[in-house]
Amino acid sequence: MSIHTIKLPDVGEGVTEAEFVELHVKVGDMVEPDQNLVDVMTDKATVEVPSPRAGKVVWIGAEPGDTVAVGAEIIKIEMDDQAAEEAPTTESAPAPKQETKAEPAPAPAPSGGTSEYVIKLPDVGEGVTEAEIVEFHVKEGDTVEPDQNLADVMTDKATVEIPSPRKGTVSWIGAAPGDTVAVGAEIIKLAVEGKGGEAKPAAADVAPVVDQPAEIAQSGAVKGADPVPAAVSTAPKRSGGKVLAAPAVRARAMTKGIDLAEVQGTGPEGRVTHEDLDAFVKSGGQARPSHARPVGGTGSGPNTSTEEIKVIGLRRKIAEKMQAAKRHIPHITYVDEVDMTAVEELRQHMNKTKRDDQPKLTVLPFIAKAIVRALEDFPQMSAHYDDEAGIVTRYGAAHIGIATQTDNGLMVPVLRHAEAMDLHEMANEIARLSKAARDGSAKREELSGSSITITSLGPIGGITTTPIINRPEVAIVGPNKIQTLPRFNASGQVEARKIMNLSSSFDHRIIDGYEAAEFVQRIKGYLEFPATLFI
Repeated sequence: MSIHTIKLPDVGEGVTEAEFVELHVKVGDMVEPDQNLVDVMTDKATVEVPSPRAGKVVWIGAEPGDTVAVGAEIIKIEMDDQAAEEAPTTESAPAPKQETKAEPAPAPAPSGGTSEYVIKLPDVGEGVTEAEIVEFHVKEGDTVEPDQNLADVMTDKATVEIPSPRKGTVSWIGAAPGDTVAVGAEIIKLAVEGKGGEAKPAAADVAPVVDQPAEIAQSGAVKGADPVPAAVSTAPKRSGGKVLAAPAVRARAMTKGIDLAEVQGTGPEGRVTHEDLDAFVKSGGQARPSHARPVGGTGSGPNTSTEEIKVIGLRRKIAEKMQAAKRHIPHITYVDEVDMTAVEELRQHMNKTKRDDQPKLTVLPFIAKAIVRALEDFPQMSAHYDDEAGIVTRYGAAHIGIATQTDNGLMVPVLRHAEAMDLHEMANEIARLSKAARDGSAKREELSGSSITITSLGPIGGITTTPIINRPEVAIVGPNKIQTLPRFNASGQVEARKIMNLSSSFDHRIIDGYEAAEFVQRIKGYLEFPATLFI
């Protein structure tokens, strides 16, 4: 008899520990291969830790409520000599499974001829009946290994990877990027050695990777995406030549023209992370030039090329949400000029006199504070309208969405209970949320639930915009860039003032034009006389 030690496996990119939620075995229990031993929870998901072999549980190193580190010993199993000889050389448990009680995929059969193995779209989330194919990582004729990522699919909740449950050769692919397929539909067939079969449409076959959830904003955002580098060609590859990276990282690299094979991965098993991309910006890495053309019109003839780009993935989700907002909501947009001179003077003074533990203030927290104060008199602006049920839900809280531009599209992280924050607290939280949205670490609850939204293009904001409401909200506030312009003072003299146009849109079914104008004027009053923000 011998002892097999099971360690807490890698349960997600960037995750270093997990909490024991429920033990499904106790000391003395006999277990079978793939039997779920324990459920563990991270800040991203609840996953199962299965048994790699048959045996008897002789030791359990934690109990529900304990937090354990990735790689820590959690369970020991006593196996007979034959099972011990077949046991994997690593002491780590197999890759965790998403929480489900579905039947696992058939185990590989002994050699004895080639047969067909069918992989179906698994259950990728509670209540999800279909998903969009975002990217295939294999083509017909490719040889794949167990756990190799075959495809990325997107639902309205997350992007997940579809790993191969078997070793084999891809003989058929039943969809293309951009196609929407139903849960349980056949998507890939493998030619495998021995007995074939089919992968059950269950979450057990999916290794979920939390990507940018499809909680999408409207026109305009807080711009802050960092440049992305190339890197030395030392990135570890999974068998089959595929670089390990989450869909968000792949999308970001693709946007910047980066070959992930050139990037050194520092994540688990050599996975390339956002931090790896950022690191090579600082080290002087540069993106590959894309469609470079000579400058000045010399040395080449007219460019008559065309390119068709299929709208898929998050970009299609954005398109659908914008189309639905414009189709359902009769927008009224009201624009007025705001003199930001006093706010700018106060902001610069507060930054010069701030404590070391306080962040530098941008204009955005002042605008958010002005909205909070204006909502005290106009609570109908912090609301959702369910047009199918004919119900308006007003929120006493000010959950302010901050439209943020990311490499994968527009996101709306939510500044929750802004009414309970001071300016520095708002500044800290806005910076944290914007960074999380851009690097893909934002949690789903941080990207949903806003009751009114700010959409700003920052210093490139233009003279005016016509922002689209973040349905089902009823109002959106769009500050434009601040410009130094000549204006007459009370004495009739011309002086330089810092002027910003405030472009705001409202759902005209719920908000009358007069109410919209009053609301914007109230915000304007707070910003032009910022002392009133604190009274």
